[in-house]
Amino acid sequence: MALIRGRDTRPEKQMRSLLHGAGYRFRLHDRKLPGRPDIVLKKYRTVVFVHGCYWHRHSGCRHATTPRTRTEFWEEKFRGTVQRDEAHTQALQSAGWCVIIVWECELRKNPRMVLAKVCAQLKERA
Repeated sequence: MALIRGRDTRPEKQMRSLLHGAGYRFRLHDRKLPGRPDIVLKKYRTVVFVHGCYWHRHSGCRHATTPRTRTEFWEEKFRGTVQRDEAHTQALQSAGWCVIIVWECELRKNPRMVLAKVCAQLKERA
């Protein structure tokens, strides 16, 4: 568990690279915002969370498996993560921020489609 990173993960770096290549400038992990979003685009009042399918329980994804040992412990841990994600999303939205969630599997399958989705939402906010 000590080797699991909470920031600067491969999917997060990939998303940052895509956004930067598209001409967007952003800040990382703003401590003043609930949940410390992975990417903060203040100009658009938009935050991007890059979620791993396993830890954040992407529904319907084959990567969102539950370990066979100590299943009760893991289910409770995953439930807490999902509840915390929902609370952070609601707090950000009620403060006027647009919240975009990018899933690791979507980014892996088709990064251009994910970038197009994020850019479309940013253009709506402009």
